[in-house]
Amino acid sequence: MRAESSATSPSPIAVTAPREPLGVGLGQAALGVLAFSLTFPSTAWGLESFGPWSLVAVRAVLAALAAGGCLLALGVPLPARRHLAGLAVVATGVVVGFPMLTTLALQTSTTAHAAVVVGLLPLTTAALSALRTGARPSRRFWLAAVAGAAAVLAFTLGQSGGALTGADGYLFAALLVCAAGYTEGGRLARVMPGWQVIGWALVLCLPLSVPAAAVALALEPVHLTGHGVAGVLWAALGSQFLGLVVWYRGMAAVGIPRASQLQLAQPLLTLVWSALLLGEHFTAAAPLTAVAVLVCIAVTQRS
Repeated sequence: MRAESSATSPSPIAVTAPREPLGVGLGQAALGVLAFSLTFPSTAWGLESFGPWSLVAVRAVLAALAAGGCLLALGVPLPARRHLAGLAVVATGVVVGFPMLTTLALQTSTTAHAAVVVGLLPLTTAALSALRTGARPSRRFWLAAVAGAAAVLAFTLGQSGGALTGADGYLFAALLVCAAGYTEGGRLARVMPGWQVIGWALVLCLPLSVPAAAVALALEPVHLTGHGVAGVLWAALGSQFLGLVVWYRGMAAVGIPRASQLQLAQPLLTLVWSALLLGEHFTAAAPLTAVAVLVCIAVTQRS
């Protein structure tokens, strides 16, 4: 990889990454949501073989190796110094913070419960985006976003008997750090390819993730199973690398607030995967929540 030189350019000009057509951008963001919807079931599988700290560290290392290999093979220059702070926010939010907090939560929470709590992520991302980038969505957009979040929250409380669980503390913290990572990553994806945003964020974490994996694997028991290996591979390569590649490209094309609302469908997709892959059961409230959420998505996309 060749370093980018700023000494020879006294007035660096930010080169904006090519914008995708609206339909293509929405399609890429939707693929990202589909990949993310499998994150909790794959994490539950991974916990069959690894401890929580081992799982988080190993998935980060595997994703970083894949990303670093792509960056090296394509001869991508090192990111500009002015982008390092933003990449650090992405790394903290989506590479370290969100996987760690949600994995800890899934030790005591079902994937279905975790999925509906994290369904509040679109509203959190839209709010942070407005503060960070100066975006000003319409009033109708905000009303629809709040309505979708309220539907998800009502479903969550109904599933847990009207009270939040201890794991919800981890999940709510995960919402904040992930929304910050999404917001900063979406901003960076406007000036550099989305796959490079998550690629460099993953590589930046290697000095932390490699020793963390070594220590965690030495301290936590490992019992390799087919489910466990498949789970950690999907969490690393599907969710943490490829999913974020198309997600950031989509956000750059259609805007952070609009793309973030597509994630209102993510908890419902995760419920389906939880039933199919894990045998979990959910109540009849799920289809009603699905209809309400999809209506809210339609409104936000037209706003």
